[in-house]
Amino acid sequence: MSGTPDAAPDTGARAGGAAAVPAPQQVATPNAADQAPQSVTPTVQPAAPGGSHAKPKRHGWWWKTLLGGVALWIIAAAVTFGTQNTNLVPTVILLGSFLVPFSVVMYASERTEGNLDMTRLILAFFIGGVFGVLGASILEVNLQPSWYMYLGIGAIEEFCKGAVFVVIGLAVRPKNGHQGALLGAVVGAGFAAFESAGYAFNAGLTRHGIDLLSMLQTEAVRGVLTPVGHVLWTAILGAAIFAAIGRTAKWWAVVIAFVAVAVLHSLWDSMSFIATLLAVEFTGGAVKQLSYGLLLPATAESISSLAQVLYVVGLIVISVIGILVLSIWGRRPKRPRPAAPAAV
Repeated sequence: MSGTPDAAPDTGARAGGAAAVPAPQQVATPNAADQAPQSVTPTVQPAAPGGSHAKPKRHGWWWKTLLGGVALWIIAAAVTFGTQNTNLVPTVILLGSFLVPFSVVMYASERTEGNLDMTRLILAFFIGGVFGVLGASILEVNLQPSWYMYLGIGAIEEFCKGAVFVVIGLAVRPKNGHQGALLGAVVGAGFAAFESAGYAFNAGLTRHGIDLLSMLQTEAVRGVLTPVGHVLWTAILGAAIFAAIGRTAKWWAVVIAFVAVAVLHSLWDSMSFIATLLAVEFTGGAVKQLSYGLLLPATAESISSLAQVLYVVGLIVISVIGILVLSIWGRRPKRPRPAAPAAV
């Protein structure tokens, strides 16, 4: 009876008589990249739109607007002068009066944060300009020429601009000195634009027609002085107001800021009179000649030259004082340093 073998016959033993050694099995080794722990790069979430850490992009639109506007103003003035077309006079007035103030708006738009966007700045520019000029005109109508007239004008105009600033700034977030300075500068720029348009219009009107040269000169001078005039004064007041938000002990600083800008404004407006008075005093012999009602032409010329120098020096001193005051209240708040990543 035949049986079933327990194992298959070894072919290697039949062939050579020696037992075959089984080949070693290859064990798959993991890749080195698989063994190394994968580094996880933390994802930095952008700051919220209303946060105070969002850094606005700056493209230099303010100086591009300024240079392009100057070119347009010169072209418009040249065409108006060459063609004697009076229909172009409003174009020249608007370009010359709004050029520098609107450049201030562009400057502020690249430095604000939170919800103080371009739309709010445009509203502040036009509302601040229109209501500021109208309010000041209504309140100043009863002022009589005197020593106190300049102080009254300064206080009234700064109060009107400050009131517009408070209304527009209610919904602005965040509130700090830097934000207040930018918003205040825009409100002051709007006031300066509409006021300069009125001065240019009056300078161009004469009995013999339109004096284009006088109008252009007025626009040029007021455009150069705009940043250190209404723009600077309202920026100081706005910075003080926003810096005092939530700080009861600092509301006294708002009163000091208002008095300071009112005095600076008054000195600015009265500097021509002050410079002339000082020139007469410094000339010496002119006081005696004036007492007899006589003034020699040479003396009058020396007084006029000295008064012009004192006028320019006075405006420079007032501007420097204003810039120093603004640097105190209009500082950008310090940003907290980001926390170091935790060690793994």
